[in-house]
Amino acid sequence: MRLGCIADDLTGASDLALMLAREGLRTIQTIGVPREGLDLSAADAVVVALKSRTIPPQQAIEQSLAAATALRKAGASHVFFKYCSTFDSTDEGNIGPVTEALLAFTGSDFTLACPAFPANGRTIYKGHLFVNGVPLHESSMKDHPLTPMRDSNLVRVLQRQMELSVGLVPYEDVDAGPDALRSAFARERAAGHRVVIVDAVSDTHLRSIGMAAADFPLITGGSGVAMGLPAAYRQDAASAAAPRGASFDAPDGRPIILAGSCSSATQGQVKAAIDAGVPALRLDPMQLSSKDVTAQTALDWLAAQQTNGPVLIYSTSTPDDVQAVQGKLGRMNAGEIVEKTLADIARALPALGFTRIIVAGGETSGAVVNALDVKALTIGPEIDPGVPWTRSLGGVDLALALKSGNFGAPDFFLKAWTMLR
Repeated sequence: MRLGCIADDLTGASDLALMLAREGLRTIQTIGVPREGLDLSAADAVVVALKSRTIPPQQAIEQSLAAATALRKAGASHVFFKYCSTFDSTDEGNIGPVTEALLAFTGSDFTLACPAFPANGRTIYKGHLFVNGVPLHESSMKDHPLTPMRDSNLVRVLQRQMELSVGLVPYEDVDAGPDALRSAFARERAAGHRVVIVDAVSDTHLRSIGMAAADFPLITGGSGVAMGLPAAYRQDAASAAAPRGASFDAPDGRPIILAGSCSSATQGQVKAAIDAGVPALRLDPMQLSSKDVTAQTALDWLAAQQTNGPVLIYSTSTPDDVQAVQGKLGRMNAGEIVEKTLADIARALPALGFTRIIVAGGETSGAVVNALDVKALTIGPEIDPGVPWTRSLGGVDLALALKSGNFGAPDFFLKAWTMLR
């Protein structure tokens, strides 16, 4: 194994695993720290999916170090810490604290931070993160229910989370290619910076960054910055993954969509599915809190659906509605009520014949796969940038598409099924 990866949520892990597999590394994704006895010997890269983005920083550190220890034990020579391309975090963390802990773990004194993913509209220029050309603090991320992003300057954002000094490698260095980047890294290290934000506005930049940083003991970023790593690692690798086709073998069974994200992208996808006639049931957090609606309500509704096509259960709502609910239930409690309900629904799905499942939202995806006791995934074809179909390894045979709330075209919930055979 060349690369051991730690992702702070499940959909981000799938995004990274897809990137590595597409670029030629044999990749396995695990749900949580790999269990004893799981054979990872055929993998060039292993991606561990945690649910650590919004938990207390010390817990995130402990979980990340446990994952790093398991990956190092399995043979990983390099560690990659993956977080969201919109740098989802608060002033307390968890990106900064986990990065500091992993630097100490790997014995390194320098790394980079680059969440850029141009294919999904995430670019960094002069240290500022843009979402589809809009500064992060002016994008829909400013209203994220758990990690509202009110500053687009990533140097400032990360410095507030860290004791180590944060610097910047700007566009001019990145655009000049891998050799110039190596010189820039040396310059910033000599200046006393221990983590540098790195600009990137194109895939060419991401490949240059990956090539220049391939020998770092620790790399941090979004999945995009991993784009250049496989080419560097394959120079002495014995084999590479087979190209991924446009279709995917999936277990027989019924299709369902579980949407917990309230991002603008998921809102559009929910609307497109409903407009197309997909049977849909909305879960209202206030009704869940009062027990007027329960997971059993949803399961009874599912049992009454006669269609062989997809059905949709969602809690997706507008930012104003989310804020109103949080004002009554509390920010964390509102999300936990929905997650627990969707997890309870998911746990019953295989018995009802549902084995083809799309999940929207990182927190929701983590709750759902834990409820289904999924421990590892093989990576299938890409549906939209950053979102693959996957198939469970061991346990109940499931086809799963685990989508970050912000990812996917408006017709994602409609077109994904056409790739399954």
